[in-house]
Amino acid sequence: MVMAQSLFMLLKQRTPSPRIDVLAPAWSRPILARMPEVSEILDMPVGHGKVSLGVRRNLAKGLRSHHYDQAIVLPNSLKSALIPWWANIPQRTGWRGEMRYGLLNDLRKLDKSALPLMVQRFDALAVPKGAPLPTNLPHPALVTDAANQQTALGKFELSTEKAIVALCPGAEFGASKRWPEDHYATVARQQIQAGRQVWIFGSQNDAAVGKTILQSMPEELRQHCHNLAGRTNLAEAVDLLALANVVISNDSGLMHVAAALKRPLIVVYGSTSPDFTPPLADDVRILRLGLECSPCFERECPLGHLKCLRELSPEVVLNALNDLIPSKG
Repeated sequence: MVMAQSLFMLLKQRTPSPRIDVLAPAWSRPILARMPEVSEILDMPVGHGKVSLGVRRNLAKGLRSHHYDQAIVLPNSLKSALIPWWANIPQRTGWRGEMRYGLLNDLRKLDKSALPLMVQRFDALAVPKGAPLPTNLPHPALVTDAANQQTALGKFELSTEKAIVALCPGAEFGASKRWPEDHYATVARQQIQAGRQVWIFGSQNDAAVGKTILQSMPEELRQHCHNLAGRTNLAEAVDLLALANVVISNDSGLMHVAAALKRPLIVVYGSTSPDFTPPLADDVRILRLGLECSPCFERECPLGHLKCLRELSPEVVLNALNDLIPSKG
């Protein structure tokens, strides 16, 4: 969803005063609400992987009154192309995907070698078929909600007096994306001892990891480490993450959010690669060992050792951190 903002920005650049409405899962509303290019957010009532033809058809009938000129379909599934077709939208653009002939009438055939990045594949749908992409594609740039940010600071009893090191130790994909929690804990302890504070972000699934990092601290340091994983909603997480002086993250959704918030960012890669979905920002350090067994793109290490992450030491991350924010307290 974050990378889709690049497409919205490119549409704004190419089309005079376009109205861009986005049909997407309800969970993504806080992200879309922070994209000034988006005019209206439409909640997709059908969950991922579900067909629900009747629900899709009824939604499409309701969309006819909007009189859209074009629909750009980002998912490659056949069912994702049904709603624009049933909604009678005259131009329906997307990649061929699951043989969507007829449903899409501006059908593109993807050359993966010419468009190796996901953001390029999104942005290519903003230009006419066969036209070259601009040399410099726009990077996502989320805006924050200042009022919500202040409310969240009060709700979680947070202060910005000390520099903030944000940790994002989770990854929904699986364990093979997660830098070991004891490595995160080492970094957290060192940063607190250096006079900074640590905020830990993540979903409810990451709450236990955050608790482990917090409990690894000596008692006298814990007051400077705040485990927010599983406690914030997505809107609060975005607005609080925007306050971080530096973010350390696995390859995850929050990594893309941090990049779009233009936070100095360190990303630790293990089983995956930045070659398809890298963080789209300038102030980024990508850390990976490049072992012969990686990237394997498996959810669990098939060899059982997870060396690609375990052997990437906290010292490497700390060196990158000091390189990113050498003069910040």
